[in-house]
Amino acid sequence: MQAARYHRYGDPDVLVVEDAPEPHAGPGSIRIKVLATSVNPIDYLLRAGHLRDVLPVELPAVPGRDAVGIVDEVGPAVEGTHVGDLVFGLGGISDTTAQYAVLSAWSTVPPGWSTEQAAAAGLASATAGAVIAALGDLGGRTLLVEGASGAVGSAVAAFAKAAGATVIGTARQAHHAHLAGLGVQATTYGPGLGERVAALAPAGVDAAVHAAPSASLPDLLDIVGDPGRVITVIDTEGAARLGLRKVDARNDSTLLRQAADLGRRGLYTPRVEHVLPLASVAEAHTLAQSGSGKVVVTLP
Repeated sequence: MQAARYHRYGDPDVLVVEDAPEPHAGPGSIRIKVLATSVNPIDYLLRAGHLRDVLPVELPAVPGRDAVGIVDEVGPAVEGTHVGDLVFGLGGISDTTAQYAVLSAWSTVPPGWSTEQAAAAGLASATAGAVIAALGDLGGRTLLVEGASGAVGSAVAAFAKAAGATVIGTARQAHHAHLAGLGVQATTYGPGLGERVAALAPAGVDAAVHAAPSASLPDLLDIVGDPGRVITVIDTEGAARLGLRKVDARNDSTLLRQAADLGRRGLYTPRVEHVLPLASVAEAHTLAQSGSGKVVVTLP
């Protein structure tokens, strides 16, 4: 099969498209003919070698954490999924940017999502679902999402709105109209955040989620006032220093089915900024790590 791989750690130009061995479905997993995958921060952090001490990968490595495709193998002990189903989901730590990928968590793609949108949903929605589960009941509460226009932030906002929360989200001014369309009260990043949030939520904020690569964790803690109600999906060091929680995605099909259900109800649509072919995978990584929005890679 054709796959993107890197034989050494480095910049995006270490990525090549070449023949690689096909994976096969084992117990509790499925194999898909991949239609598209997205580029997530973990992909370029792994490729650059920044995580080699905590998440070493075997080289040559195939990047990619999530994907969408057509099921073509169903492993033992899998029920309710059949060859020919269109699904999105999660593979291993790094292995989905290839013509075939094995998923250990998945859901059917809801009507209304494009292939590219489904490719962008796996890791973002699994992270968001884990965050909402960690926060508990949000009915009638106010949630502040730092980075609400990003892939994870917008998924968190959708999950929270569906749970009955009022959501305030930070984003660049250019994304405020998009957030308003999601029912999110938008404000900007940076100094003075506490005052801006207080103006939008005079009764206070019940919880906050740090979903953008910003230095705002201390500000979020000041706004909420309770370290048990502030979660980051990015800053492991900051969480440890401030006594906050760091939440990561889980390969849990239940979380993905929740995202698909929100998609069917019109409450969550993954946002995609750029779509490139597999041959341009190095450019896709460059775009993704520049912060220019969600990047999807399509497979032949």
